[in-house]
Amino acid sequence: MGSWLFWMVQQVPGVEAQTLTVWRQADRYNLPRIVYVNKMDRSDSNIHMCCASVEKKFDVPSVLLQLPHVENGKFVGVVDVLSLELIQYGNGRTKDAIRINLSEKSYPKLFEEAQKARVKLIEQLSDCNDQLANQVINSGSFDSISSVEVVKTLQKMVKERNVIPIVLGSSYKNIGIQSLMDAVILYLPSPNDRSKLFSSFEDHFCGRAFKVKHDKRRGGPLTFVRLYNGTVKKGQKIFNITRRESDQIGRIYVAYADDFREVDTVENGNIAVLAGLKKTMSGDLLTTSQTAYDKAKKITSKNLNMSHTTADADNLFGISAKIPEPVFFCSIEPPSTASQQALDQALIELQREDPSLRVTYNLETGQTVLAGMGELHLEIIRDRILKEYKIDADLGPLQIAYRETPLVKVEDSLRVDTKIGNVKNSVLVRLSIIPVEDTVISHENILKFDKLPDNASNIASIFPKHMQAIRQGIDVGLNQGPKIGCQIL
Repeated sequence: MGSWLFWMVQQVPGVEAQTLTVWRQADRYNLPRIVYVNKMDRSDSNIHMCCASVEKKFDVPSVLLQLPHVENGKFVGVVDVLSLELIQYGNGRTKDAIRINLSEKSYPKLFEEAQKARVKLIEQLSDCNDQLANQVINSGSFDSISSVEVVKTLQKMVKERNVIPIVLGSSYKNIGIQSLMDAVILYLPSPNDRSKLFSSFEDHFCGRAFKVKHDKRRGGPLTFVRLYNGTVKKGQKIFNITRRESDQIGRIYVAYADDFREVDTVENGNIAVLAGLKKTMSGDLLTTSQTAYDKAKKITSKNLNMSHTTADADNLFGISAKIPEPVFFCSIEPPSTASQQALDQALIELQREDPSLRVTYNLETGQTVLAGMGELHLEIIRDRILKEYKIDADLGPLQIAYRETPLVKVEDSLRVDTKIGNVKNSVLVRLSIIPVEDTVISHENILKFDKLPDNASNIASIFPKHMQAIRQGIDVGLNQGPKIGCQIL
């Protein structure tokens, strides 16, 4: 759970499958977001096509905040639509940004395009915001609307997820990154606008570990933690709510790109890098102690009208990370038996850093099997093993974990008549397979009963051991589909 999200879209293909996956996850947590269009230095780039792709795939109005500036066929800067400024980047490695006010004399074509884009931007916002629309009507002109008023309107609409701001750049050439950071500060919620959910921890520390990185120079794993509440201190003991275990903080760092500066404390709203945590993984929720968690649990349960004895941490604070099932599999082998132990240790560390990576051992073949989100994912894992752990491991041929899914609702019934002694027993089972759009369904929710009044007595009379047999039968049936024998989702 976080305050916001910005997501990168490549300008040539537009919105791709991975973007859709991240977008659904942002919808699940109700996160405000902006879109950054990358690779604008390509000759076939088209920012307007990307905006249309975003609107078509996500059914949300997009507002273009920047235009590309191209000189002699090269992407050299961006035009800020709101401030009517040209942001140029130097030729050095630092690519220092230089802001130039556009005018009809200096840049007549760019000035005209920027003015048109600004008018269109205000028109789009006015269609969705009555307050800005009234300001336009009262002033009688779009030019009289100040950039400050537009920014305030955008902040509100982004928080309510009514529009999607779009900025652009070229990350490889370090063009547009500065203005992207400015857009994050201007349009996305600040830490002060965080969810009130974590205020139940009062003065105690509460934060979420969102990344784990192993650093040999600093003695092991570094855990990146976003602080939702309170202050974290050097040498402090903490409680891992997700794993119900205590852990000990060693040193605390603040990250500046690839530079780490040691500090004694980090306060709410910032990101701390904690050294020394041995049991924490990505997605875990941390607090000061179990007592602090129990107290926060009671307060949150009361506010949500839930029983604190039955409510779990996932329902209260949304702590579980919903990791999708892997879709690509391949075997991995060390270059020699002497490297097997080092490879096993590398895979353990990589799994801790990346929860979407699964490592299993196949007893039948005697192979270690990697499972990941795609071919590129597994190639990156192999590359990291080679560069960071100096093990030239070999990957076997890729296999795809296909799944089958129903397209339409299917219903069938079966009656079983059995005579036990002198008593004749008759059981009627009616089962429907219903396709759903959300593919993230837990095992417990896959079976649902028809709770109409006519069926209430029948459902109540099912014994727990019979219910277990029903679930096992459904699991067995869904493990093999009718088309190619793959699991049914």
